Amino acid sequence: MTEAIDPRADRLARITALVDLDSFSEVGSRARHRVTAFGMERKRPEGDGVVTGPARVHGRPVEVFAQDPTALGGSLGEVHAAKIAAGLDRAARARCPVVGLLDSGGARIQEGVAALDGYGSIFFRNVALSGRVPQISVVLGPCAGGAVYSPALTDIVIMQRDKAHMFVTGPRVVRAVTFEDVSLADLGGADIHAQTSGVAHMVADDAAHALDLTRRVLDYLPSSCEDLPPIGPAGAADEMPRVPKDHREPYDVRSVIAGVVDFGTFLELHEQFAPNVVVGFARIEGHAVGVVANQPLVLAGCLDIDASEKAARFVRMCDAFGVPLVTLVDVPGFLPGTGQEASGIIRKGAKLLYAFAEATVPRVTVILRKAFGGAYIVMNSKSLGADAVFSWPGAEIAVMGAEGAVDVIYRRELAEDAGRREELLTRYRAEAMDPSVPADRLSVDEVIEPGETRARVAATLRSLERSMRPGYRHDNLPQ
Repeated sequence: MTEAIDPRADRLARITALVDLDSFSEVGSRARHRVTAFGMERKRPEGDGVVTGPARVHGRPVEVFAQDPTALGGSLGEVHAAKIAAGLDRAARARCPVVGLLDSGGARIQEGVAALDGYGSIFFRNVALSGRVPQISVVLGPCAGGAVYSPALTDIVIMQRDKAHMFVTGPRVVRAVTFEDVSLADLGGADIHAQTSGVAHMVADDAAHALDLTRRVLDYLPSSCEDLPPIGPAGAADEMPRVPKDHREPYDVRSVIAGVVDFGTFLELHEQFAPNVVVGFARIEGHAVGVVANQPLVLAGCLDIDASEKAARFVRMCDAFGVPLVTLVDVPGFLPGTGQEASGIIRKGAKLLYAFAEATVPRVTVILRKAFGGAYIVMNSKSLGADAVFSWPGAEIAVMGAEGAVDVIYRRELAEDAGRREELLTRYRAEAMDPSVPADRLSVDEVIEPGETRARVAATLRSLERSMRPGYRHDNLPQ
């Protein structure tokens, strides 16, 4: 006789792989929907398509739910939603993170408005918990219609490559309305959301990888805004790389990050989206930090709309959960062009400015080579409240680059003798762009050698440890 297979076993296995050994306690395993229309009385699986309950990760409490696509397609109905909502309420009371493993066909059509209201009850709690406890969405299968908005309201979205899809409207409806023939992957696959839309923070190769990434993210975040971030083992950094002195020569800023943070601790978010700015978690002397850095390899490190929104939400998330910020600046300005202006670079660039100005966590800035114009201000300048700003020798800080500035300031001299251009460039750099100029007026606290960077950043963060005040600061509004 063949042994019966528990259809929920795979969901339980996923939860078991995520949480600490023997720490999960299921809640509501016998719950069933009460719908009798459309023959639904014959389809009443135990648990109603979702496994929920408290557990521990890294020894700390966490609330977990995992949708079960083998039960009514993992569709969300009234009871299914009530179980998730109850879990979110438990997380609010326990002040612990929430991890949702999403694999659902969407709203249960047979339940009509009850299913829609079920989503609304979850969204309401997602918003209420925003900035109070970390919320992580792990998308392991389809996520369509209203179902996509719960992940969008959470702090971190991790998608499984190939199997996970997120879209408001599916391919069939798109085809019927717009006559556009599009595949699941092209409409809402993991790569689209990692590279183009920016919905996904990370993409995992498979479910096991997604759960590993989830555990790593949780390792940097506190249980709630009422707690300090967890402290890990301290480690040494990589050797600081040689950064080209020619400001037009690109390099990978990740190598500089590696020279500042503890070895192997940098966990990058949004790696493929808006790659002209790099963001992620790391540790310095075992303490969690958030890193924001311009990336000269892409668009020369210019800030644009996507980069501004990406960095702004990361800064606000770090501030909401008490994670100090380290900003590495090498920025020639905002990306020029009619496309950027018409699409709202003023409004959206202001989001990053607002995020840094609002932040209360310790903030340290290091200007590596250049910081020009409004981008200098936006990238956590002293005038926005940075606790310390350092610059490397030769770093240039000015309203604009020397080439453009000379054309404005010395236009008459150049009109009379164009051969004086190099002389005037040298003069402008000496009088307006040398690091001693901002250092004289304390826009820069100290000019330091690259090899001193880690030690100075670490010392500054140590000196500010007592400034950390756990408590609710603000929500993590989607950007």
